[in-house]
Amino acid sequence: MRTILELIRIALIFLILGMLGTSLVVWIYSYSEADPYTWLNSLAILILLFVLYRNRLQFKGWYKGKKGTKLSKFTTITIILTSVILLIVPMMLAVITN
Repeated sequence: MRTILELIRIALIFLILGMLGTSLVVWIYSYSEADPYTWLNSLAILILLFVLYRNRLQFKGWYKGKKGTKLSKFTTITIILTSVILLIVPMMLAVITN
């Protein structure tokens, strides 16, 4: 039962925070012509949510598994930098294509 509750919690976290983050970035990018590349922003938001869950939120849920470990610092920094690059790329592509 705890596993099912944790899966529902994960889905809700990703849906709610993912929608809020994506809508914020789309609103910011609506002032430019980066609309065709908003899927990159959604991917970056989901990657950031993954890091947030693995490093913080998994320890506050219902499921207490034995393999609940944080990501290494190197992995965390690499993934966050990748997300930041994915957030910046649509603006650069909009500038290049125009």
